[in-house]
Amino acid sequence: MADPSGDRPLSDGLVPAGLNATLVLLRHGESVAITQGLFQGQLDTPLSPLGLRQAELAGARLAQADRPPRIAVPSAAPVEIAHSPLSRTAATAHAAARALRSAYGSAVPDPRPDPGLLEVGQGAWEGLHRDEVEARYAAQLESWRLTPTRTAAPGAEPLHDVDRRVRPALAGVLERMAGGGPPSVAARTSAAGYPPPASSTRWSLLVGHDGVFKVALLALLDLPLERFWSFSFGLTGITIVGIHDGQAVLRAHNLLDHLAPLQGDDTPEAEAEAIAEDRSESGAL
Repeated sequence: MADPSGDRPLSDGLVPAGLNATLVLLRHGESVAITQGLFQGQLDTPLSPLGLRQAELAGARLAQADRPPRIAVPSAAPVEIAHSPLSRTAATAHAAARALRSAYGSAVPDPRPDPGLLEVGQGAWEGLHRDEVEARYAAQLESWRLTPTRTAAPGAEPLHDVDRRVRPALAGVLERMAGGGPPSVAARTSAAGYPPPASSTRWSLLVGHDGVFKVALLALLDLPLERFWSFSFGLTGITIVGIHDGQAVLRAHNLLDHLAPLQGDDTPEAEAEAIAEDRSESGAL
């Protein structure tokens, strides 16, 4: 089936038929470039000290999915943990793996880099402060916000190219969950109006970025790339996609309750949240 715009095929065949599983998307923690107000894209920048703490708390939340309020993540080791090759996502993935191993031991796999999860390249804007981008590229920046499939930074990676690398990466993750045995059936609950994954339900964790996860979620939900700005992914936000009989269902999006221990009016976390909110309006990835 083709997208109504004629630009992009929908995800027929992306999710294996009959699969019951859970896919968790975890954005990386705060990076040094974010604290400096820079456009990142594929710029490799490490986690800040706050970003590492955010990652540790996110991992602990995934390892304690049954802790109230329960989140729809199976109480079991994931099939795999895949991450973007950049250092901020690698560090976040390893922090999550350590927390999961505290609950599930050696059954938790080593995180692996997947180039398909690399952030959207922002070309000439990468490494520039947002004020400089706004001053030098005002018209292009506005067009990027309004028509992201048609306009981007000079030398940036087109969203259609991002989609073409994201979809095989997603397909591989889903196929590996399907290949782990007969599809499992989730037990019933009233949480979120859908049955939760039972402890036997397979799940995988992807650790990536705001931009690439926007593209991934659109692919999973059969939505056009023109809807790129419809979803925001906060720092270490947890998004849960349930796969029910081969159909993707958005179970939860951008969960951030695990950051509560860091929150307060005058804390670094409060400043980070304000920065993140400003970035979401600026077109920075």
